[in-house]
Amino acid sequence: MFLRRKQSQNHHVDESAEKEEKVKELRDALGTLTGRSLKYCTDGCLRRYLEARNWNVDKSKKMLDETLKWRATYKPEETRWSEVAHEGETGKVSKANFHDRLGRPVLIMRPGMQNTNSPEGNIRHLVYLIENGVLNLPEGQEQMSWLVDFTGFTLNTNVSVKTARDIINILQNHYPERLAVVFLYNPPRIFQAFYKAVRYFLDPKTAQKVKFVYPKNKDSVELMKTFFDIDNLPNEFGGKATASLKYDHEEFSRMMALDDVKTAKFWGFDDKPSLKTNGHFGPEVAPEPIPLAPSTC
Repeated sequence: MFLRRKQSQNHHVDESAEKEEKVKELRDALGTLTGRSLKYCTDGCLRRYLEARNWNVDKSKKMLDETLKWRATYKPEETRWSEVAHEGETGKVSKANFHDRLGRPVLIMRPGMQNTNSPEGNIRHLVYLIENGVLNLPEGQEQMSWLVDFTGFTLNTNVSVKTARDIINILQNHYPERLAVVFLYNPPRIFQAFYKAVRYFLDPKTAQKVKFVYPKNKDSVELMKTFFDIDNLPNEFGGKATASLKYDHEEFSRMMALDDVKTAKFWGFDDKPSLKTNGHFGPEVAPEPIPLAPSTC
């Protein structure tokens, strides 16, 4: 038994050294980086892209190059809450005031609270909150969990298949290994047909992170217990916490405004409204088309 344990430890050390060598290879392959690209490409970032491409350096480089092009065009770090606040008035996407058992932040989504018909607006709002979630990750944590509350959901409030596809592709191609798990809490039957349509765009690894949860199903209840402390989980999601999840737009906006200052400081630019053009910092752009290549988030 001791020999097997020793062999296992040696294998782990060899594997870790091999992965660190892959990180170095990828950084060398990227060449000289400057500005925000250099800030973005931390060793942790490189590991996520390598993980997403099964530690293939060439494929990881291609994926990361595409992300750097997308970020240079879309400029997600320059979006400010004032630009997307109207999308968040109903609380259709917000940050929870609790974490999962591993300390990961939780994004709460309420598709039944959809309030606009703008595909670009919906996407930019979600990207803003993903960027904000990444900025506020606890030290040593790189992923977040999503809880989707289907209260009030109808096909009229749902985003289109095309918008869902664009969101999936941005998440998979440009935020690899940021998503830990997605809980679809008590989805109605009409959602299942929609999910079948968008399931096609999910790569297998990402699809495994999607969990259908039903409050009266014993396995679902046990699954939630493995990911969340039931005493801290709001009763809307089967927990025992009595604190309401009611969304306060003014309070959330104040919190986001403070985080915008933190974001500007992190990326190294002044957060001055005078830099804005057409409501955005720099030229206003739409998301560039993203190929439906196998990806992972």
